[in-house]
Amino acid sequence: MATQRHYYQPAAYPYHHAPSKAPAPASLYPISRVSGSPPDFSDASTTAGSRSSGGLTFSSAGEYDSSFASYSGVDVVDVLSDRMQDAFDPTPLDKGLARQAQTSGQLNAKQQELLELQALAQRRLKGARANFSEGLKTARETKRDLEWTQKRVSALKAKAEKAHPDEYRRSSKKYAYDGY
Repeated sequence: MATQRHYYQPAAYPYHHAPSKAPAPASLYPISRVSGSPPDFSDASTTAGSRSSGGLTFSSAGEYDSSFASYSGVDVVDVLSDRMQDAFDPTPLDKGLARQAQTSGQLNAKQQELLELQALAQRRLKGARANFSEGLKTARETKRDLEWTQKRVSALKAKAEKAHPDEYRRSSKKYAYDGY
């Protein structure tokens, strides 16, 4: 007997450039209710007439535990939420958030301290530059004064040597200075 295979054939309609319909908001979709809760973990690895996989027991005879019937109309979201709250311990997360907040506060304090130190360093640098420029100005004035004094002393020395050559020679021998 020959088997016929049927393949999906797209409709022969021409392709239209029409926008697709957007899905309805999530609030319009109904929340499903289940007649029983998901199977519980059991400690027994094998039971008569059932197969066990990963701690979950599945009945092969179509028999269901009578406790499932008592949970008819239970909201799946509530059941999963309750189980998640029992399984999830938020304490480490809270400690981590507290540590993060503390570290963030310390970093902000250090940042503020660095900004204050930077402002202080800029003020000191401004003062040091002012002192340095004032010192350069004073050094130039002192150099000018020394050059003027040196010229004046040299002129007086030359005038004294011309006016009194003998006395100048005797006094220069008596008070000789090797710098000149």
